[in-house]
Amino acid sequence: MKEDPIKSFRNAFQGFLKEENLEHTFKQKQVIADWEQIMGKTIASRTTKVFFNKKTLFVKLSSAPLKNEMQNSKAQIIHLIEKEIGKGEVDDVRFL
Repeated sequence: MKEDPIKSFRNAFQGFLKEENLEHTFKQKQVIADWEQIMGKTIASRTTKVFFNKKTLFVKLSSAPLKNEMQNSKAQIIHLIEKEIGKGEVDDVRFL
């Protein structure tokens, strides 16, 4: 029986990331790329920048009321991100 080429590629790619110690960086880039999917269109439309510094996610927002609301929802936001990329990749979220 033939091996699924997509599964085979995924395994090879994950092996490469692990060997080159790039898993954490790849997951961070995945969060940035999937920000709209993780948080929804409304929040994404008011987000001007998303970036990481070590294990802290920085989110620049164009709305002060939204910033305050999201500040109060840090634990929920980290949980949403963990559902997407796994636990232990994000220690904190800061809103600018």
